[in-house]
Amino acid sequence: MSDRVDLMGLVNQDVPRAESEGVLTGLKANKRGETCIIDFYTQCALEGRAFQVRAGTITTPIVGDVVLTDTKCEMASDIKSGITFMPVFLNIAVRLGAGTLHEYAAKSVAAAVTTAGTAFVPLPLYMGGVASMCPASTGTAGGVVVAAELATTTRRHWSYSNPLAVAAGHGVTVHDWQPRMPPVLAGVASFYVQIAATGTGPSYYASYDYIELPTNAIS
Repeated sequence: MSDRVDLMGLVNQDVPRAESEGVLTGLKANKRGETCIIDFYTQCALEGRAFQVRAGTITTPIVGDVVLTDTKCEMASDIKSGITFMPVFLNIAVRLGAGTLHEYAAKSVAAAVTTAGTAFVPLPLYMGGVASMCPASTGTAGGVVVAAELATTTRRHWSYSNPLAVAAGHGVTVHDWQPRMPPVLAGVASFYVQIAATGTGPSYYASYDYIELPTNAIS
């Protein structure tokens, strides 16, 4: 008796197809017989599970805090019970790096939702897709309030610091965070971004992308 197992894929290179939920179908293959595999992030975007929160417009940047202050941030998302939130990308583009001791950070806390700030409706990365279940807020100069930072509840995911102003060597003005191992935040929790400097808050444009999944679908 042979132990050989032949795996076969359904050639589907020229015409996209969509099957109904719960229907068994052949693995997609190209005409060379190679299995077509989609990455997790693209699949989540195609399913309408990826969203963006942004701060600042092309003509009106946001101004950060003076200085980095506990419980204060510039952008935040509230993660409700039953929702799992995965931040996968953060971009900060500094327009005017005034002041000194620039400090930026992305953190999360397993605590109650944020307060204050201006409500921001997350943008679906699948245009026209469903709305996010995670409300967001933005605010100038630490205008969004989050729970106090504690070593037992607050996670630091990314940070940047530079003690110099632009004229004195603060040359890096674009910062990207794209984690190799994204944090997995189960609600109730908050994800937030802090952007600050000493003396004068920096002006900037920023955005972060995240994936949102029902917790009962992954654990």
